[in-house]
Amino acid sequence: MIATPAVDLRGGRCVQLVGGRPEEEKVSLPDPVEVAERWWRTGFRALHLVDLDAALGSGDNRNVIRRILGTTEAEAQVGGGVRRRDDVAALLEAGARRVVVGTRAVKDPDWLEEVSGAHPGAVVVAADVRGGEVLVRGWTEGSGLQVEALLERLEPLALAGVLCTDVGREGRMEGIDRDGMRRVVEGTEHPVWISGGIRSMEELDYLESVGAAGAVLGMALYTGALDPEAVATKHGAGRDRGPEDRRAESGMRGERGISKERGA
Repeated sequence: MIATPAVDLRGGRCVQLVGGRPEEEKVSLPDPVEVAERWWRTGFRALHLVDLDAALGSGDNRNVIRRILGTTEAEAQVGGGVRRRDDVAALLEAGARRVVVGTRAVKDPDWLEEVSGAHPGAVVVAADVRGGEVLVRGWTEGSGLQVEALLERLEPLALAGVLCTDVGREGRMEGIDRDGMRRVVEGTEHPVWISGGIRSMEELDYLESVGAAGAVLGMALYTGALDPEAVATKHGAGRDRGPEDRRAESGMRGERGISKERGA
């Protein structure tokens, strides 16, 4: 399993929000490119870039994303407000390894089938959930769709994976919903990344034990609740696990930062 630092972009800065709410910004760093480079120097070989402004329809940070992609050696997946086929192609051409799609992927299955078919193995679907319901439009609207139904719909597609974020726990460092996240991982043959509430190495070990391909880490790394060097040493240079890996290990599982700162 690979642990991936989140570089969330808002107004050209790297931020961390609680529950995705713009008014609850807890971390703000002025130079996202330097943040990305710092994570690489720490030992992380993958990054998760999110354009919060684009997701909320209040602008975009595409220039910053292109600078990060052109500077860092880290493998990057990029999401936030990606709602056109051309957006996916442009991000891949700019150097993204994977592109994360959410709102339109949930609301327009035909579009998702077309895009994933055009870019097989390069599209990740964001399953942002609260109480089992999938949310859209920057976590501001419910879709009326339960996550299990979404996973079933996604199964035939040539995706790179699914990113499941527990929105209610995002940025709060209150721990993960173990049973809920395990059900998501076991509910699909696609690789699954987990995000939201992760606060300890033990939780990362648990996610690995149930077959998660990766974990996206935010507040816990930026505040130092998780030791970035320790996480990078154990999980920072891992590899994504596909269905074959998870099936091979199924019989073996059992039941079983950057300091917080605010830029000028």
